[in-house]
Amino acid sequence: MLPFILDRLAKLPLDIARLALWLALLSVLFIPLERWLAVRHARVSRRVVIGDVLLYFFNSLAPAAVLAVLMSVVAFAAQALLPAALPAALGALPLAAKLALSLLIAETGFYWGHRLSHQIPWLWRFHAVHHRPAHLYFLVNTHAHPVDMIVTRLFGMTPLYVLGLAGPGLTGSAAPALVIVVGTLWGFFIHSNLRVRLGPLEWLLATPAFHHWHHSAVAPLNRNFASTMPLLDRVFGTWHLPAAWPEAYGLAPEPAAPAAEAKSASAATQ
Repeated sequence: MLPFILDRLAKLPLDIARLALWLALLSVLFIPLERWLAVRHARVSRRVVIGDVLLYFFNSLAPAAVLAVLMSVVAFAAQALLPAALPAALGALPLAAKLALSLLIAETGFYWGHRLSHQIPWLWRFHAVHHRPAHLYFLVNTHAHPVDMIVTRLFGMTPLYVLGLAGPGLTGSAAPALVIVVGTLWGFFIHSNLRVRLGPLEWLLATPAFHHWHHSAVAPLNRNFASTMPLLDRVFGTWHLPAAWPEAYGLAPEPAAPAAEAKSASAATQ
């Protein structure tokens, strides 16, 4: 463990520089577009932006370090417990087939990890951090609790290691690297404040309109859990994409307790 920690610390300056470059590129792309094609024109305060930038760096570094350790344990356990035939067969697929299959399997895992984060109370406590912003823009993608990011990625990445689509070495890291890069970059797009629609392609690709409804603070709630493939929401009955955009974003108001409702009604009649 100590060599791993020392190795991560040695790479930290380079990782921070890489993330700073990506942030600059994302800003150059999205800031002008969100001014020209905004769903809603709203000024994000400097305090919010600074907080989101700090979360961008922290959530790009800390969860990845924890996941590297957890995935090593998962890979070791899978090799010890599972019959070798299936991982060997999938591992022998051509690289292009492995990558395509990995994207589908990981996205299905992400879908269920995301959906369960809305349904299981202790997971929701962490995931609710991501739903607090009342205005969506591209940096909301990494506005999240690190535990939430670790849990969701475990759901998506674990099947890849169990099935032999990911593992140690350069070849074994190709699938998880592709999944994380595609998911992260697309995540900035679907959280962006961009009034863009893709027509028939919205059956295949998540868009800002699709994901904005996931962040809606008004009914219908708990829809559109997929991060890249809306077809999964159609298959599992959680798809919702009307022509209109949500009226409000953020956490939905908590329903009043029965006692509070009764007290309010009594006061209103007096």
